[in-house]
Amino acid sequence: MSFCRIFLVVLDSLGAGEMPDAASYGDAGSDTLGNIAKAYPLRLPHFEALGLANIRPVEGLRPAESPLGSYGRCTLASPGKDTTTGHWEMAGILLEKPFPVYSNGFPDDLIREFSRRTGRGVLGNCPASGTEIIARLGEEHLRTGKLIVYTSADSVFQIAAHEALIPIEEQYRICEIARDLLRGEHEVGRVIARPFIGEPGAFTRTANRHDYAVPPPPGMLLDRLAERGVPVHGIGKIADVFLNRGITSSVKTKSNAEGMARVLEAMRETESGLVFANFVDFDMLYGHRNDVAGYARALEAVDAWLPEAMATLRGEDLLIFCADHGCDPTTPSTDHSREYTPLLCYRPGSARGGNLGTRATLADIGQTVAHNFDTNIPHGESFLEAIS
Repeated sequence: MSFCRIFLVVLDSLGAGEMPDAASYGDAGSDTLGNIAKAYPLRLPHFEALGLANIRPVEGLRPAESPLGSYGRCTLASPGKDTTTGHWEMAGILLEKPFPVYSNGFPDDLIREFSRRTGRGVLGNCPASGTEIIARLGEEHLRTGKLIVYTSADSVFQIAAHEALIPIEEQYRICEIARDLLRGEHEVGRVIARPFIGEPGAFTRTANRHDYAVPPPPGMLLDRLAERGVPVHGIGKIADVFLNRGITSSVKTKSNAEGMARVLEAMRETESGLVFANFVDFDMLYGHRNDVAGYARALEAVDAWLPEAMATLRGEDLLIFCADHGCDPTTPSTDHSREYTPLLCYRPGSARGGNLGTRATLADIGQTVAHNFDTNIPHGESFLEAIS
């Protein structure tokens, strides 16, 4: 074991340039990091020092002459470009076919059965922005009691309901009904509860979101770590994505700021194992809403946090930054984008890092973690020796 503790932080949706098959996904020209840098004067001195601009040229950012971290980029080998696909691949699961998406809404017979099981009608049933659809249909939802169902270019079945009309536990039960219904050909990656509050014209989503994912196949990274008795602490939506499999403890977060605080807390308190975190604001608040300035400021906030995080690490620690897909806020689309993802690895006391190149799959990250804790996962090539 080279590292006693590994901190794996997913900068959700921070793509690093279109993959060769991006056009087939409608994502030609997508470049989340690069296009943000062209539109906004990014200041990321600490990410620069780790080697972020050594991965590929980024306007306004300087490559480090002697980067503190090892750097590279990862290919998403599985078909798709969603949260489940990206996180599962990190854990060693490569999909043969993508999760289904519904660009024209869900089939009528499926919606009818969902209504029968829940005892409620349905509004929407179309691809939409979550904030837009509750603004448009929220008042009718309150008047009729019908559920707002919507999707996106991702494989999701999202259910929005007002907490004053339908208590949150009832909303979760409704999502469990949907999860049970969506099997076989309609097995979407996630069913998501999207509760909201407020009055017409001023609806706001609450922090009571809950994701119901598809169970991961056996043998993925967190299963293997559990078999070895390696503690895993999940931060953010990690426990939801993996249905708590192999996770020793977890904490949900409401923002990147809370995620950063929880990672620091784990750096101070955990003694060994993997800390697996997701910073979701990049994707949820800025990428999907085409908020370039907001995305840029969120990157700068994590950059400003980096010195404290790096100073809190111990000598036997490893810090990894990566992403699960892209979500370019500069394009007309508000959906995820098919992009390479950045890879940065930092170990305290290292004189300099090295070039890890273009990895064939995100599973290389999981295989590296597995290798460190003396186990292995079905896919991926470890780069542990290159960073040790």
